Amino acid sequence: MNFIVLASGRGSRLNKLTKNKPKCLTTIKKNKVLLDYISQNFHKKDNKIISTGYKSKLIEKHLADKSIIYVKNKNYLKTNMVESLMLCKKKLKRGNLVIVYGDIYFDQKIIKKIKTIKGNVIAVNPNWLKSWKQRYSTLNKIRKDAENLIVSKGKIKSIGDKIQKKLPKFQYMGILKIEQKSFNKLEKFYKKINNKKISLTHFINETIKAKIATYKYSVFKNYWYEVDNILDLKYLKKSI
Repeated sequence: MNFIVLASGRGSRLNKLTKNKPKCLTTIKKNKVLLDYISQNFHKKDNKIISTGYKSKLIEKHLADKSIIYVKNKNYLKTNMVESLMLCKKKLKRGNLVIVYGDIYFDQKIIKKIKTIKGNVIAVNPNWLKSWKQRYSTLNKIRKDAENLIVSKGKIKSIGDKIQKKLPKFQYMGILKIEQKSFNKLEKFYKKINNKKISLTHFINETIKAKIATYKYSVFKNYWYEVDNILDLKYLKKSI
C-alpha cells in the first residue's frame, strides 16, 4: 500500500502561525503537530510518501524518519494538490494508494477501514454541518466555504461544485483510496487537461464526467477536523 500525505502548501489563512513553517506543522496539543497525528497512521509495510513544498526541510527534520520518501513540489505556489500527487508517481510501489490531506485531524480507524474497501473510495462525513456552524456564523458563509457533494447508489455523482441552495448530506474529508490501475488513468487524464491549478475535488469531478474513473463513498461518523484558518484551529483545540 502506498500512503501519501499531501503537505506542500503553506496555509496562509493561518496567518503568522505559518510564516516560518508549513501548515502541517501547526501545533495541536502540547508539542504535537498535525503531521504527528497523521503519521501515526503509517504502517511499517506502507510505502510512505509525503509531498512537500513550502519549508520542506522542516518537515523532514521534524519527523526524522528515514523510511519516509519526500517528494518536493517546487512549484507549489503556482500549482495545486493534483500536481503534488502526480509528482509522487515515480516513487510509487506496486499497490493501491491511500491519500490524505496534510491539514486534517482524524480518527485512525478511518484509515484502517478505507484500506479494506475494494475500488476507489472517498471518505465522507455526515456530521460536517455541526463543525461548520462552529467555524462560520451564517449559513451563507457555510455555503461559500463547503463544497457540494452528490451521491447515488453508493457512488459519487458530483463533487467540488459550489453549493447553490440545499446543503449536501455529506462533506468530503480529505481522505481517499485510489486503485493503482485507476491512478495510471488519472495521470494520463491530468496530462491531457493540462491544468496544473485544478483542485483535487474538481479534478475528481472531471474524471467522473469523462468516465475515466468511478468512486465509491464510505460514511464515517468518527471524529474529523479540518484546519484551514485560526477559527478552525481554536475549534479543534477546544474539542479535543
